[in-house]
Amino acid sequence: MFSSRPPCNVGDSVTDVETPALLVCLKKLEQNLNTLKEAMKSFPSVKLRPHAKTHKCAMLARLQIQSGAVGLCCQKLTEAEALVQGGIQDVLLSNQVINKKKLLRLASLAKSAHIAVCVDSERNIEDLSEAAKTLDVMLDIVIEVNVGGFRCGVEPGPDVARLAKKVMSLSNIRFKGLHCYNGRNQHIRSLADRQTAVNEVIEKTKLALSALKESEIECNYVTGGGTGTFHLEAASEVFTEVQPGSYVFMDVDYGLNLDGEEKFVSEFQQSLYILSTVQSVAENRAIVDVGLKAVSLDSGVPTVKNSGDQVYISGGDEHGVIVPPGDLKVGDQLWLIPGHCDPTVNMHEWIVGMRDGRVESIWPIGGKGPGI
Repeated sequence: MFSSRPPCNVGDSVTDVETPALLVCLKKLEQNLNTLKEAMKSFPSVKLRPHAKTHKCAMLARLQIQSGAVGLCCQKLTEAEALVQGGIQDVLLSNQVINKKKLLRLASLAKSAHIAVCVDSERNIEDLSEAAKTLDVMLDIVIEVNVGGFRCGVEPGPDVARLAKKVMSLSNIRFKGLHCYNGRNQHIRSLADRQTAVNEVIEKTKLALSALKESEIECNYVTGGGTGTFHLEAASEVFTEVQPGSYVFMDVDYGLNLDGEEKFVSEFQQSLYILSTVQSVAENRAIVDVGLKAVSLDSGVPTVKNSGDQVYISGGDEHGVIVPPGDLKVGDQLWLIPGHCDPTVNMHEWIVGMRDGRVESIWPIGGKGPGI
């Protein structure tokens, strides 16, 4: 029978947490929140809208609002619902929502929060207007521009103005601005190469803005950027808002990016871990209870915190293999750093907040799942 019982209780020692469990070091999390808040002071005209696809947790979103965010963005409807139900008043769904039933769910959120959503087709715009009209609400519409990611988005140029005009011709929706984001740029290793890639984004964004200007359509909102590049978009004098998300947690992949001195980035601290338990030990390996159901391998395997030469090898759905086993014994706990934080969080139901070896908070991950 399915149970959403948390893996521990507030006040428990870390040694009493049932595994696999998603742990967050609260001191490092708070440090990351403050680091970003301080960084944004260099860009007083640029607003901060962190991306909740990283954590999918309304309680963490509230901490981001307290640290200067104007609102949150998310990538899936269930994430948006979790945020609004958790009290977040300003949400951008930075993706397309298709299907009339889902559009009615989206529109219903506008009864209690300010809701914006991305579009890249006239049909979707018409359906959004109809859903908003049905529920007598107003939705903000953000046109997604393909700035090099080659996922959703129209090409910069006349199509941007065409869609803006479509929005402006219909009721219960209003044109807010542009979404210009390239996720691939976040993981380009060299800072110089990241800057070159972001420059291309900026040039494509300028083309989109020029098309709007030629059609006498005002646009004062351009949003995008992520943990790996937000400094660059914020300094562009084109972007009015940035969307870093992974900065709260970090992961192995982000830790491979380089700064201007060609050293591994260290602006944000690793705060997220998967707590695991050793369940078997042999001469040449130790087996832990974190497999494919508890950690995402899309960006590589997790690393072992303070491991020295120990390496994690995938052991299938339920198991991870640690080699060499070293001094590990059955029952020992290991802290693993995920290769990619976003999909790893999506596998869990709770974020366990730790401070000084004890559980201080347990937060539900309300927006987990495929995002239906």
